[in-house]
Amino acid sequence: MEGFDPASSFGPDVAAHYDDHPRGDEEAAVAFLAQVARRRPALEFAIGTGRIALPLTGRGVPVDGIELSTHMVERLRAKPGGSQINVTIGDMSVATTDQRYGLVYIVFNTIFNLLTAEDQISCFENAARHLAADGHFVVEAALPHAWIEPGKSDYVHAEHVGKDIVGLDVARYDPVTQLLEENHVRLTASGIELSPIVCRLITPGEMDLMARIAGLRLVDRFANWQRSAFDARSSAHVSVYGIESPRLR
Repeated sequence: MEGFDPASSFGPDVAAHYDDHPRGDEEAAVAFLAQVARRRPALEFAIGTGRIALPLTGRGVPVDGIELSTHMVERLRAKPGGSQINVTIGDMSVATTDQRYGLVYIVFNTIFNLLTAEDQISCFENAARHLAADGHFVVEAALPHAWIEPGKSDYVHAEHVGKDIVGLDVARYDPVTQLLEENHVRLTASGIELSPIVCRLITPGEMDLMARIAGLRLVDRFANWQRSAFDARSSAHVSVYGIESPRLR
């Protein structure tokens, strides 16, 4: 997308409204991650406004974070308990806390925000560098076919149709680069608002290869945070990687 800069895509306007529309599975995500962490320290890549980190700390899991957007961190700091979380400002594919953790995690499709295969591999390698010997790296993401229908390279979806507001999701997918260029368009009587984003979609199989490059192996994979079986009907996955870890129980 011409003119798009990932480093500034989560600016003050996005940060101010980021928590207005929760996905609804945050509580299940926190429960899953708390079970994997087993009260050991955790590191969240792209910690954002802390909507997962804060309730996870409430379950007795100390959480550090890495975050590129200072505006998102400002929102985190404004929340109760937010000032107690250590956040390193930087790119999650390379930034380090110089600590090791029982759990490193990245949720809600955020791995897609890295726009090259090299950067996505670097993210796995960075997770491995931060893991304790018996730690786990958890990645949650959608399956590409859940966003892009086979044979289609673009779409326009009506996200909201109201008397005074119309919301459109306009997107174009390039299967060569695997980049999804997307713009959420909000039409009102007072004008037009644009919210652009670019993602690089990858499959679970690609992630498994990236993990191997980083010295990690797939431990378990589920269809959701509730640990439903991952199968051909799944639209998303929660994948758990470890260095030499047994399957989750």
